[in-house]
Amino acid sequence: MFQPFQPSPPTHKPMFLMAIHRGIETTMRLLSVYCVPAGVALASILVLMLWNSHFTGGGGQPLTFRAVSDHDATFVPSSALRELAQSHPVDAYDTHLSEAPVWLIFHARDLGGIPDAVEFPSRHMVALRCWDVATLKMLGSATRGGTDGALGDAKAGFALNLPGTRGDVLCRASFSGPAHLTLLQWPADRLALSTQQFHRQSGLLDGGMIVLSLFILVTAVINRQVLYLQFAGWLILNLRVAALSAGWDTQWLGQEVPVEWLLPSRALTMALYAIATLTLYMTLFGADLLRTRFAPLLRVVQWLVLALLPCAIWLPYGGFLPVMWIIVAGSLSLMILGLVSVMLRSQSHVAMWFAASFTVTFLSSLTEVFAAALGVRELLGVANSVTAALTSSMLAALAVAEQMRVETEKRLEAQDKLQHAYEAMPVGLFTLDMYGHFLSANPAMLKMLDVADGSKFVPGRTAWKQFFAESFWVALHEQVHMQSEAEMQVTSRDGSRCFMVSATLAHGRIEAVMQDVTEKVKATEQLRFMADNDALTKVFNRRGIEKVFEDAVQPLAGGKPLSLAYIDLDRFKLINDLFGHAAGDEVLKQVCERIELMLGGGQKIGRVGGDEFVIVMPDTAVPLATLICRGIVDRIGGTPYRVGDKAFHVRSSVGLIEVAPGMPMKDAVSTADRACREAKDGHSDGLVVYERGSTAFQEREAELNLVERLAGPNATEGMFLEMQPIMSLNAPMESLNFEVLLRMREADGRVSPAGPLIAAAEKSGRAGVIDRWVLNTTLGWIEDNVEGLKNTRFVCMNLSGASLNDERFVQDTLEILARYTHVASRLCMEITESVALHDLDNTRRFIDQVRNFGVKVALDDFGAGYTSFSYLKELPADVLKIDGNFIVNINAHPANVAIVEAIVNLAANLGMKTIAEWAEDAATIRTLAEIGVDYVQGFAIARSQPPEKLLAASSSASFIKAEDVLQLVRTLGAPANEPALPEYSPRWDRH
Repeated sequence: MFQPFQPSPPTHKPMFLMAIHRGIETTMRLLSVYCVPAGVALASILVLMLWNSHFTGGGGQPLTFRAVSDHDATFVPSSALRELAQSHPVDAYDTHLSEAPVWLIFHARDLGGIPDAVEFPSRHMVALRCWDVATLKMLGSATRGGTDGALGDAKAGFALNLPGTRGDVLCRASFSGPAHLTLLQWPADRLALSTQQFHRQSGLLDGGMIVLSLFILVTAVINRQVLYLQFAGWLILNLRVAALSAGWDTQWLGQEVPVEWLLPSRALTMALYAIATLTLYMTLFGADLLRTRFAPLLRVVQWLVLALLPCAIWLPYGGFLPVMWIIVAGSLSLMILGLVSVMLRSQSHVAMWFAASFTVTFLSSLTEVFAAALGVRELLGVANSVTAALTSSMLAALAVAEQMRVETEKRLEAQDKLQHAYEAMPVGLFTLDMYGHFLSANPAMLKMLDVADGSKFVPGRTAWKQFFAESFWVALHEQVHMQSEAEMQVTSRDGSRCFMVSATLAHGRIEAVMQDVTEKVKATEQLRFMADNDALTKVFNRRGIEKVFEDAVQPLAGGKPLSLAYIDLDRFKLINDLFGHAAGDEVLKQVCERIELMLGGGQKIGRVGGDEFVIVMPDTAVPLATLICRGIVDRIGGTPYRVGDKAFHVRSSVGLIEVAPGMPMKDAVSTADRACREAKDGHSDGLVVYERGSTAFQEREAELNLVERLAGPNATEGMFLEMQPIMSLNAPMESLNFEVLLRMREADGRVSPAGPLIAAAEKSGRAGVIDRWVLNTTLGWIEDNVEGLKNTRFVCMNLSGASLNDERFVQDTLEILARYTHVASRLCMEITESVALHDLDNTRRFIDQVRNFGVKVALDDFGAGYTSFSYLKELPADVLKIDGNFIVNINAHPANVAIVEAIVNLAANLGMKTIAEWAEDAATIRTLAEIGVDYVQGFAIARSQPPEKLLAASSSASFIKAEDVLQLVRTLGAPANEPALPEYSPRWDRH
């Protein structure tokens, strides 16, 4: 029977093999990292200690010789022999920088027939000639450019292959530099072996330091570090200086240095080496040293070391060396002291290694200086010079390595901090390739993308458009390519979150920062909404509806209509006063909801006051707007407003206007407000409509013209005064009192009423200009005509409520009264009752101030406003001027008679006089006289008259024309003298 395949049970073989592999890898790592380097080091030490060198050939035997200097360069072999015969044998000879030829004679030992040679080991020797003393036959000649005969090159100097016979040898040598001449006799084979060792050491020095320099150079290029580049150049120069000390500088990279370049290259090498050493030194320690006391000296040293370069070019080699030795010795001393100071202050390992390097260089240089200047043998031989150069380079390499280690640690620390900051940054950091794929993202970014666990985020594969609309990627890509930088706001695909992205293009990638600005955007939108909308009702506020109007008024030029409605809720204040503002606020919200249900298209509503609204209706003709407004009135007042367990009835008044092209919003709203007030006063349907061209617009235009006129420099031009007589009912034939009335004469001579002018002045805040002119003109006229006004007890003048609350006008009034003190007692200022009671303290203060000048005060329109008997005892008024609405047709309304009689009795008890205005006929005057009114004013007596007519009259009754009125006045009992208005009494001080 067929058996299904059964998988074999798992074994432990794979785990066993993995353990073996791990063991092999660990073993190989131990061998490579620890055993091999340690073994190589140990083997090298044993080889150096136990094995013989392949190049060990024994040393040469020093020869004694006689030497003289040919200062004038005039010796020939014969004369030189005579001079040498008088000299003493020496083991060495120093030229002390002298370039004069040196003649020397020596006798070579017999080495048993073995071929031998005499070495002249001086790197400063530039030419050599030798003769056989017995025959004066030239044995050979040699220069740095070539050799001839028995002379040849050997190491840093020359060598003479001795002839088979032994005898004295005469030589003439030329030097450049601080030469120290010695002679060594070698077996020929051992000299050859020693020469090989010499060149091997040269090759080791060249190769080792060049490889080290190349390594540092590569490191500089890879790390882009100028310090490593400086160190690489310094190592090459150090190599040349070491070669110069060892006598190997005659070649470079296996190539012979031309003879004519040898000495200039030496000078340039030493100058450049000094400059490079100081530059490297300042690069590493300049910041620390410039804060020490060595800073000024180091500045001087920099100039001196830099001066070595022109000295190396222009000075002869023999003159350059002393200058170089002095500058270098002083510079190295100062540099070592500076390093010691740095080490003591910072305990820097870098400074320690460089101090050791410079100390080796310093001691090596001083040895050569002492040898050349003092004529003593060098303390270090050729091998020691090489060792000094290698040691100095190695110590400097250790210093740079330490610097690299410190910088690497700092870089790693900075990278760790940067990585930590990258991961802990509360804003999103990310990188995109040019195809819109995420290359990296920090945790904050992953959280913004809702992939905080990283399971849905694969660098290089996760695309931007997985989280945001592709249009955002297109816009971001275009901006960074066009401007290299981009800043834009993006939203998530579901639109629930907003982000601000700032990006830049770098190395073919988009590096960007993302911030979650969802709450900020919501707050900004809310602020923007609150800037244009009412916080309570959410409809437009005044600012917002003005913007709507500005947009709606543009199409007017194309002939499209525009309507504007002004809505005022009637007696809405009662709801707030009786039930609280919470109930009133809820009613306002419901009112706006009802109004918005009636609007359509671009029609918008705005709240411009507590219970006042403006509706802008673009592209809506007046007939259609009228229907909409009637519907609004019905909807507002048709159904009660329920707030909790209460219900309120609210009615409204609406003023609708047709907006004309070029009309500012303030004018449109003002005209609609006027229509609304008219609707509130007398229209049962609560709606008044002003179509374009209606008288309301003409009146508004006239009012604006008056406002503009009042704002100009000639505001009072055309103004003049008329006087309306006020007749005393007690002595009508004996008094000539009157009220001054303002009139305006237009440019064409036509006289216009003052009512519109005064209204425009009060609305524009220019009422004080008019009242100031009237006061000044009135007092000036009284002063000019005081002799003709003997029967005048008082002259009334109306005072605007706006002026009474203008502190500047009050001060000007007091100044004017002070100028007309002797006639100010004739003046009686009328203050409207509602204005006086609006600010009782301010009114009382004003009255007290003007009464100090003898001015009388009358309460105008008494009984028409907010009359309260309690106010009368607080105001020191002299006259109550009864409102004309109670006087006109007084006999037709018995209630008016009772009211006027009560006012008269009240005034009499308070010591005040009464004036009744609007007296139109004899019957009215009779009734007023019977009630006890003191004065009457009205057309029954006279209309306003020019000032000159009052000067020609004897009393106010002189102007009466109606016979029945004249007859009545004659029958009135007229005492001999009219009682004067009450003077200021101390009784007012009690209040």
